[in-house]
Amino acid sequence: MRHYPCHRCDNRLFFDNTQCLVCATEVGWCPGCNALVAMERQANGRYRCVDDGCGTLLVKCHNYAVEGVCNRMLTAQEADQGITLCDCCRHNRAIPDLSIEGHRERWAKLESAKRRLFYTLDLLGLPHEVSPDKADPPLSFSFLADELPVEGGWHSSEEGMPVFTGHAGGHITINVKEADDVERERLRTDFNEAHRTLIGHFRHEIGHYYWELLIKGRVEDACIAVFGDHRHPSYSDALERHYQQGPPADWREHHLSAYATMHPWEDFAETFGFYLDMVAILDTAGHFGITPTGFDEDLDAMLYTFGRLSLGFNEMNREMGLLDLVPEVITPTIAAKLRYVHEMVLSARHADAASQQTLA
Repeated sequence: MRHYPCHRCDNRLFFDNTQCLVCATEVGWCPGCNALVAMERQANGRYRCVDDGCGTLLVKCHNYAVEGVCNRMLTAQEADQGITLCDCCRHNRAIPDLSIEGHRERWAKLESAKRRLFYTLDLLGLPHEVSPDKADPPLSFSFLADELPVEGGWHSSEEGMPVFTGHAGGHITINVKEADDVERERLRTDFNEAHRTLIGHFRHEIGHYYWELLIKGRVEDACIAVFGDHRHPSYSDALERHYQQGPPADWREHHLSAYATMHPWEDFAETFGFYLDMVAILDTAGHFGITPTGFDEDLDAMLYTFGRLSLGFNEMNREMGLLDLVPEVITPTIAAKLRYVHEMVLSARHADAASQQTLA
């Protein structure tokens, strides 16, 4: 993740800002220059990007102007067509019940994580289309709750329908209580997980989406050669076996997490999520001058730089009594899985670039 200059006062802006903290100028994500920019309010209530190289006429996303959970803009041309949501928020199929105290704040955390996910997907050149005419399947999200927050914890609601964080047919569901830091840490401890983060859920579930979008019915045999046969055993049988027997004793040699041992689909999703972790950390380190570069099409270069960063950041976290930033160890088997994901990403990236050139 990069930082951005305020074009009014040259203060540093960060990805989630809605206002420059020095000159108080409103800021937002401009789709014209794909950056967080200062905005100049127009007489008609619209805004203009003040970047000299852009100047796009903008309108605030409804979830920015009205709900206060977004900071992205859409173009005036889109608004004139009746579009009210930005390119990130328009993926939403269901949002939390805002009549419940605290849900607006939890929704804001969910949207922030989703915007960071989309930033990384755009950096990699991966498609995330909302229209079924452009992708099969299109991508959508629901943020739902099956329990109500009460003093001292969460308790089942009267509906009684469980909400499972997961992916099905292009639709990603995130349980709202994952946006509660205390509850999420309790679950992390209960499941003996090294990490359990909101952005981690998004990165894992989007891995399932890209398996369906880019691998299913296309290159399944190549994926099976790396991750194993997803058809045998069945997912339900594998799930039952995992929770009865647990992971094999040597799982760290071959998998990034114990959960990844459950089924090849979960192994792929865990590997894809970790790949996004790596790209995001390298991108941030590169933009802040910690390393010379960020994302690189040379995976060996990425792994080398990431390995050095991981050691340093882990030690700094330990000095502060925090969890390791990168608890995973990249063995040769895991590196081979990361290489498969990397090559899949590059293939999709180059195909999208070629498509854009054809359209141009």
